[in-house]
Amino acid sequence: MWNPLQETDSTFAAWRRPRWLCAGALGLAAGLFTLGFLLGWFIKASHETTNAVPQHNVKKAFLDELKAENIRKFLYNFTRIPHLAGTEANFQLAKQIQSQWKEFGLDSVELAHYDVLLSYPNKTHPNYISIIDEHGNEISNTSLFEPPPPGYENVSDVVPPFSAFSPQGMPEGDVVYVNYARTEDFFKLERDMNISCSGKIVIARYGKIFRGNKVKNAQLAGAKGLILYSDPADYFAPGVESYPNGWNLPGGGVQRGNVLNLNGAGDPLTPGYPANEYAYRREIPEAVGLPRIPVHPIGYYDAQKLLEKMGGSAPPDGSWKGRLEVPYNVGPGFTGNFSTQKVKMHIHSNNRVTRIYNVIGTLRGAVEPDRYVILGGHRDSWVFGGLDPQSGAAVVHDIVRSFGKLKKEGWRPRRTILFASWDAEEYGLLGSTEWAEENSRLLQERGVAYINADSSIEGNYTLRVDCTPLLYSLVYNLTKELQSPDEGFEGKSLYASWNEKSPSPEFLGVPRIGKLGSGNDFEVFFQRLGIASGRVRYTKNWAINKFSSYPLYHSAYDTYELVDKFYDPTFQHHRAVAQVRGGMVFELADAAVLPLDCRDYALVLRTYADKRSKMSTVDDSPSASGRSSDGDQRDSVQQEPEREQVQPKTKEGKISSETAAKLSTSAKSS
Repeated sequence: MWNPLQETDSTFAAWRRPRWLCAGALGLAAGLFTLGFLLGWFIKASHETTNAVPQHNVKKAFLDELKAENIRKFLYNFTRIPHLAGTEANFQLAKQIQSQWKEFGLDSVELAHYDVLLSYPNKTHPNYISIIDEHGNEISNTSLFEPPPPGYENVSDVVPPFSAFSPQGMPEGDVVYVNYARTEDFFKLERDMNISCSGKIVIARYGKIFRGNKVKNAQLAGAKGLILYSDPADYFAPGVESYPNGWNLPGGGVQRGNVLNLNGAGDPLTPGYPANEYAYRREIPEAVGLPRIPVHPIGYYDAQKLLEKMGGSAPPDGSWKGRLEVPYNVGPGFTGNFSTQKVKMHIHSNNRVTRIYNVIGTLRGAVEPDRYVILGGHRDSWVFGGLDPQSGAAVVHDIVRSFGKLKKEGWRPRRTILFASWDAEEYGLLGSTEWAEENSRLLQERGVAYINADSSIEGNYTLRVDCTPLLYSLVYNLTKELQSPDEGFEGKSLYASWNEKSPSPEFLGVPRIGKLGSGNDFEVFFQRLGIASGRVRYTKNWAINKFSSYPLYHSAYDTYELVDKFYDPTFQHHRAVAQVRGGMVFELADAAVLPLDCRDYALVLRTYADKRSKMSTVDDSPSASGRSSDGDQRDSVQQEPEREQVQPKTKEGKISSETAAKLSTSAKSS
């Protein structure tokens, strides 16, 4: 349990005393207070004059201390075995991080535990999909496991591909192909093609929207089961080999993931309040966000065996076609000689309440110890987690080490810094949400900012930042001080390479900064508690690479070797991300005046409101975007940074002088 810096509200009994005694006591107290204040002021001023190091020099020492080789070493250590939430391996990693953060020099490091609903496959009854004949005999089955990556053949406890929180069930029936299972895809089938999904098993490809929204849409359409797969059109970059010879998804690779629709509720059994030992828990039928139909993911080799037999109508247009060698007919059912065959799902996963552990480290502030700047990222992974999340956890580890070194040399930040290693993020942001629920009052009163630290890279092309506009100036100014790791930008700033490769579509002369939605541990801090938040990572060139996220996302092939061989062999991009994340925390924790600019917020808000107002006059359809009305974008790591239409720029307003460096930026009128 995390114990914040305590404030005691004591009530003292009042005793009757003679008036002259009370007056004398008050006078004495006032005199002592004045004397103490003057002594403290001059002692503090003298101490600052003789011992303090200028902030800029301390920040430079902090940033220089962040080392690529350290991050490499930490990543290697964190990816030797799987660290699935709720397992003994992940608990042991929590204790290792706790011990090392103490060694690094933090004032305190504690484990905060919660008992939340998690989901696991049945070890004796595996999940799979089968094709059956008219007598119910199985003709073929999908794979039970992914082929292990080279070097990991003897690693145990690799969880087989599954959809977390899928209910048990063995539905069978005809199949309908529903493209990405978006709202408009079901509208196309039912309204334009007169194809009903009611009572059918639907198969959808990953991408475009969060998998939990696919399940929600399938349920609303009346489907009795959902099969998910990764199509090469979305998870296989042209010209690149599949793993282990490249960074593409092999045919047997499968994306795991939860299929909840929590909308920020946290633990499904304790929505809105922490899942402590003594918490009231709902029964499963009343739990929040659990799917009602069986769901299972498969690889594209297995998907091809299903899709190549599909009969019925041809796909409505080219957007329904992927890159498998199949016609992408939508069904329902199989064609020709296969028309009597059906598909059957065998789902036996179990949900159970399981203990999870957050690691919370504290570096106490010297001047404002009751103000908190938080750096947090999760450590639980579906399998090895080379990119997601351990590339982020390794960066956090080195940031803690660098802060700890400064502290050992006598420095302290002005405000308190909290470091968090979250558990059970993959199961619906559970660790961060439960902790924030438990400490919500303190965090709302004292929280300065939250910086998220999930995957440090999803590509190696340029920087990607999503944050509240309050942090724009901080990010822009900081990146101008840092060296770019990009080829061709030697000796230039990170700001320069970022601005050239990813210019803002809304403001002239500055790099793109995206908006925060949901889908990661910042959600509870930003969306529920209203704390200024941001996240930073290196990304790919979205103009060229149209595939979703990175191809090996949530598969067994997301390994240390994937990072070391293909994404960041020098680990210089990791170091750049560490410097931005760490530099933001440093400035927020140590600046005399908080580097939050309300002028940027006002301008961005006005631009956004104008844009949405103009869009509403063009299309009033609530489903025009194809996203669910609840806006849940759980896996926002998969979403391309929002590309606004490029319109002629007008001088609607200017970003603050710190943000645009007096470049007279102007907002778009789109």
